[in-house]
Amino acid sequence: MLVNWVCAAVADVFEELSVAERHLEIEQKYDAAAGFVLPELDGLPGVASVTEPEVHELHAGYFDTADLRLAAHGITLRRRRGGTDAGWHLKMPTGPDSKQELRAPLGRPLVVPARLAGLVAAYTREAALSPVATLETVRTVVRLLDEDGTELAEVADDLVTGRTDGEPVQWREIEVELGAGTPELLKAAGKRLRKGGARRAKSSSKLGRLLGDAVVPSEAAAARAAARSWIAEATSNGKAPAVTTGEVVLGYLAEQVAAVLALDPKARLGEDDAVHRMRVAVRRLRSALRSYRPVLDAERTAPLGPELRWLAGVLGEVRDREVLRMRFAGAPTFLLDDLERQERAAYRRMNATLKEDRYFALLDKLDRLVIDPPFAREADRKARKELPGLVTRAWDRMARDYASIKTADDPDIARHETRKSAKRARYAAELAVPVLGVAARRVVKDARRIQEVLGDYQDGVIAMEHLEAAGKRTRVPAEAFALGVLYGKEQCQAVAARDRLPTTWSQTLGPAF
Repeated sequence: MLVNWVCAAVADVFEELSVAERHLEIEQKYDAAAGFVLPELDGLPGVASVTEPEVHELHAGYFDTADLRLAAHGITLRRRRGGTDAGWHLKMPTGPDSKQELRAPLGRPLVVPARLAGLVAAYTREAALSPVATLETVRTVVRLLDEDGTELAEVADDLVTGRTDGEPVQWREIEVELGAGTPELLKAAGKRLRKGGARRAKSSSKLGRLLGDAVVPSEAAAARAAARSWIAEATSNGKAPAVTTGEVVLGYLAEQVAAVLALDPKARLGEDDAVHRMRVAVRRLRSALRSYRPVLDAERTAPLGPELRWLAGVLGEVRDREVLRMRFAGAPTFLLDDLERQERAAYRRMNATLKEDRYFALLDKLDRLVIDPPFAREADRKARKELPGLVTRAWDRMARDYASIKTADDPDIARHETRKSAKRARYAAELAVPVLGVAARRVVKDARRIQEVLGDYQDGVIAMEHLEAAGKRTRVPAEAFALGVLYGKEQCQAVAARDRLPTTWSQTLGPAF
């Protein structure tokens, strides 16, 4: 069945990057004094019984770059012996109290498994990973069970001794990690611990507590945070401060750079929609550099365009196969098998590319873009005055491309150009939303509608091309017939999308600043 095929394909695609186990860790940590007594934990939401305490001795060696790049991004990489989950653990934050944990076997003590090192390569780049700290933990664990014996949560009382280059540091902390329990259980357990004298930990990880002030944001991370600070203010109170056009453009660029970095490991792992979202972030960067040329020094930004286009193409190869797979759900097995081979090959090429020096050089250039913005003179002008004209210019380009469809020698090429300019108009308006509000959101909505109609048509054309190529390879009449039926269906859908375009265009309002 299709679900079984997808699971098998994904498992094979990521054979080289597979880990022994993936685990979403949802937990809260509490500091506790030496004399703290763990309170009774029965009676919490859903809890029917509490197990007898189990004691484990854990030894963990933590790995990072010399300048602690992983720790600065809230990422921990360790090799731990003892307990029930000995091995290599890579933890990457996914929310305030949650982390994605990936595990691999113990292997060699000083050699980080390549599949884990690859997942953090966007942060480490060419810097070596080496030991930066050790933690010795005496852990006393109790488990909270429901009536059926299902583990709802684990409560660990840890006596920790940490070492870097200086004297050892010792402290005690309590961890409450959800299993099958609810957020209400996590909240209730925390309330009981605080009532007993514990307090919410200041650091979300033992390593972060041990390293303390040694962990500082990189210059690039600090620049991204500073560039986006005004956006947070605008989002919180619904009103943008008086900012310059350059500040708005820089904030948007910083958001997209941050998105590329955050999505890199997810794309390597093949998480749902990750490649697509990473590609969109790359396209938004490229589009902003083009739509806001008057704000930026063209001489400095020009070299980024081809490199962003290259990366978008690498990601696009995978995304195109993903779209076809979803589009052909329920298709004959022989077609799905062919798509499986193509998708596997595309993922392998993408993962190989994300290890190349060219990719890391591009990430360095994107960091530099935010650290040292290539502003032109227009960047100092007030955003409320300059942005309407720049968004309107992007819209007008789309309108000219749309008008050219009627007179073009090849209307499909004109439609493709209109779709690309619709994306640029959409992204140009997205950038302006924090400042221009409702008027910019309307442009985003209208441009997206044009983009989606043309996207439906383009997807149909690509699907027909794929089916036609598959038909040329088959010598089995039944397979050829099945491909012909699918081709006819795709053709009908593509024509329907094409014919919707004039109506959709007539319903757009365009900029009204």
